[in-house]
Amino acid sequence: MIDTGTGPAPSDGPLQGLRVLDLATIFAGPLIATVLGDFGADVIKIEHPRGDPLRGHGYQKDGVPLWWKVVGRNKRTITLDLSRPEGQALLRRLAADADVLVENFRPGTLERWNLPPDRLLELNPRLIIVRTTGFGQFGPYAGRPAFGTLIESMSGFAHITGDPDGPPTLPPFGLADGIAGLAGVGAVMLALYHRDARGGTGQVIDLAILEPILTVLGAQPTIYDQLGIIQGRTGNRSINNAPRNTYRTRDGRWVAISTSAQSIAERAVRLVGRPEFVAEPWFATGTGRVLRAFEAADAAVAPVYDVADLVADPQVRVLGSIVELPDEDLGRVKMQNVMFRMLATPGRIRWPGRRLGQDNDAVYGELGLGTAEIDGLRRQGVI
Repeated sequence: MIDTGTGPAPSDGPLQGLRVLDLATIFAGPLIATVLGDFGADVIKIEHPRGDPLRGHGYQKDGVPLWWKVVGRNKRTITLDLSRPEGQALLRRLAADADVLVENFRPGTLERWNLPPDRLLELNPRLIIVRTTGFGQFGPYAGRPAFGTLIESMSGFAHITGDPDGPPTLPPFGLADGIAGLAGVGAVMLALYHRDARGGTGQVIDLAILEPILTVLGAQPTIYDQLGIIQGRTGNRSINNAPRNTYRTRDGRWVAISTSAQSIAERAVRLVGRPEFVAEPWFATGTGRVLRAFEAADAAVAPVYDVADLVADPQVRVLGSIVELPDEDLGRVKMQNVMFRMLATPGRIRWPGRRLGQDNDAVYGELGLGTAEIDGLRRQGVI
């Protein structure tokens, strides 16, 4: 088990020495901080004394929130009520020595708490402030509450997802938030490069969750602009190439086929016993292949896995894509590993998500607060 008396393991990785304040809640903002922490940043998770809503989100085991163990990993956890003047003063002290601050409050909230970005940048001109919202910091929708579900609907994702004769379909996980979180990591690294390698300063990043998912949905706006075509629902089929679908095998399992490359398409149809298709003129391009329906019950290009299959897969095991970690609450816990392997400066998971306010004494002690002062703030409900 992790020795909670000695505190978290020391930071390492390419972002060692970078301090990140994670003020955000479900899910895009916290994911930005998680990835930065995976690669060595000192992430301080700042929660309201009631706790981050993610602690009550999803499955639990013996009262321990399991999703929190993943998203909260590599973060030191402190509590702070930012609606209180005392809490605002502490946040300003923390921000004065930070590199990155991530928040996802409605536009105007930081300003209402006497923590506007321009004031924080006056205190610390090197600070990078990531403002994560559904629709951005300005415009007619800026003040709307926005969850990933609404963004998945308005971005066009739900409209093109599902069967042609079925309803628009939403993903069963935080897709828009997840894409925005990963995009936010890239934005932070660009800002750090501008600051540290190009002699620049800190800045504000306005990250609207709507825009990254809109980007990965492809060329739909361009196609509509030039051709007036509105993409519809095609089930698992692709409008760009074929064969592409899921197919049931004789033993009752499912496999997926995708043949974007011509050579792969040729191998696939030979495999299912239809080599004559290769010589047909319409088979020469992905667009041409869409015009013909392909069904191949035995072409096991890739199996359709559930999570149990995934965890047991030999390639996943060799890559170490799922790791098992010691945990102070669960004993041992498995979760996804860091997302990519940097051979010279690898990341790692130093600990799973910690308990609410577990690092209050350590972090506030670093600000120079003594035990009596920290205890007083705790009694007042500030932390």
